Amino acid sequence: MDNLLAARLLMALSLSFHIFFASISMILPFLMFASHLLSKRKQDADYEKLTRFWTKGVAILFAIGAVSGTILSFELGLLWPTFMKHAGPIFGMPFSFEGTAFFIEAIALGFFLYGKNKIPDFLHAFSGLMVGLAGLASGILVISANAWMNSPSGFVFENGIFHSIDPVAAMFNAAWLGQAMHMVAAAGQATCFLVAGIHAALILSKKNVQLHQKAFKIAIIPACIISLILPLTGDFAAKSVFKRQPIKFAAMEAHFHTQKGATFNLGGIPNLETYDVDYALKIPKLLSILAKANPQAEVKGLLDFDRDLWPNVKIVHLAFQLMISIGSFFAGLSLILLFFLFKKPHLLVHPYLLKILICVAPLGFVAIEAGWIVTEVGRQPWIIYGIMKTKDAVTPVPGMDYYLYLFASIYVLLALTVLWLMKRQFQASLTHD
Repeated sequence: MDNLLAARLLMALSLSFHIFFASISMILPFLMFASHLLSKRKQDADYEKLTRFWTKGVAILFAIGAVSGTILSFELGLLWPTFMKHAGPIFGMPFSFEGTAFFIEAIALGFFLYGKNKIPDFLHAFSGLMVGLAGLASGILVISANAWMNSPSGFVFENGIFHSIDPVAAMFNAAWLGQAMHMVAAAGQATCFLVAGIHAALILSKKNVQLHQKAFKIAIIPACIISLILPLTGDFAAKSVFKRQPIKFAAMEAHFHTQKGATFNLGGIPNLETYDVDYALKIPKLLSILAKANPQAEVKGLLDFDRDLWPNVKIVHLAFQLMISIGSFFAGLSLILLFFLFKKPHLLVHPYLLKILICVAPLGFVAIEAGWIVTEVGRQPWIIYGIMKTKDAVTPVPGMDYYLYLFASIYVLLALTVLWLMKRQFQASLTHD
């Protein structure tokens, strides 16, 4: 296997595995904290039991996420040494802050896990909140570093040399806000719907029904609210991409020809011979509205750019369509769920609706994976957009395909470990009366 391809596949595998745990670590602690507050406010044993379960779940997923995140950190240096040689001093600050947030999260989780009745109640509660805040900060800081790759700033690049480095400008680059907002919202949607789906299944199991209904409600309300906000963050991020990365934007939409009042291709398969999108539903002027909030705005097509600078258009377009389709589905579903919640609450736990929620529970994470494909594949052939190409940053050490197979095996083992641990947690902590 080609060294560049193997290295890219290894990074893709590592990122796609780690993002699942990172997303949950950003959101689940807040559900845990909400349950803890309800247990104290209502003196309800169900909420106390639920808090214990979610806390242990946070601990398990935090541990696996720490392992997969450490692997990613090493891969950055080992697979892309040229990249890290130049980029490390520029965007190293968010990574160092992320390390601090990681340690705060670990310490706070320890206090919350083992501090009950051993430290003051307010400090115990505060430690639970800090688990969530530190996890959220950790995720946003890593996103800032990734955003820098899409919108490099905070340096001057002359004659192959990076100088006049400003790490603050690099950290708060033009892409970080859009990416951070969209990723946090996507993680919130995915995690809350996953948790709601799990407890929907446990409600149908007829064991500890009252407890699971409470857990279901804690998760489903933020899931619905976030799902209605998510399209707004996606629109903000897409407009940012249009300004900074016009080739990526054109690939997302499979937009080949420069056009005023540009057509939006819903679905379809890009045809690189006819420069059209087969089987797509074409919506006039919508792409111009999405790009610049102007139905007559001009949107550059891929044919205006050197073909060597195109990413894989089919992969980027299909991943983007999958992402927005899932997001639109959840937004529509959320409107129905909120109507039931306020007008017909008994329907919220109807068996048919619970079965639907069980089926769609993983879709949020499918959308997250698709979104990262758009972000990373859409930036190609650049590792630092407009500055350094990916092929110039890869390690010259041969045999990357063997490392790919090795780490694939490790991730399978870690995934099986997580499934076994979480299954044991459900059986031990929730399924008995």
